[in-house]
Amino acid sequence: MEFLKKNISNILLIAFVVLLLIPQTRMPLQVGLQRLFSWSPSEIEAENQTSLSDYHWKLTRDSETYTLKQSEGRVTIINVWATWCPPCVAEMPSLQNLYDAYGDIVDFYFVSSEEEAVIQRFMEAKEYRFPVYRPLESPPTALASQSIPKTWVLSKSGAIVIEKTGAAQWDSESVFRLLDRLLAEE
Repeated sequence: MEFLKKNISNILLIAFVVLLLIPQTRMPLQVGLQRLFSWSPSEIEAENQTSLSDYHWKLTRDSETYTLKQSEGRVTIINVWATWCPPCVAEMPSLQNLYDAYGDIVDFYFVSSEEEAVIQRFMEAKEYRFPVYRPLESPPTALASQSIPKTWVLSKSGAIVIEKTGAAQWDSESVFRLLDRLLAEE
């Protein structure tokens, strides 16, 4: 018993590492840690904001072709993600909550390059209802990224007011206040 008391932290660390090595437990552990350490994204200071000027990114959903052009002049959220990405999976519940709250008045683009069947299985298993698009071409320069998840919040004028790489808590009061402010702007 004395051995156990003296070495409990080492035993727990070893158990944690072993669980990370097992494929069936790795993803849930990584997702849980990402959720634990994610917080609300920060707004970019006005003088440091850039703008999206090219709204011609071609996307597909349900065999239909779309471009961001239909969102020009609207508050827009673009999230690039994948089902195999622990930080992406970690932030999905908060993004679903954000979509539930603002889906009728903000344009949302959840973009994944994965096969449609893989995305569909994931969406059904998690009971997510937000629209997922697949890219038909490379994104505009302002939205190019090598990292996922990557999320942009655009004002009606196309200013990128949030550019967040990694998991975040998207259903926070600060994000709601920001979206309310952006929606009220002329």
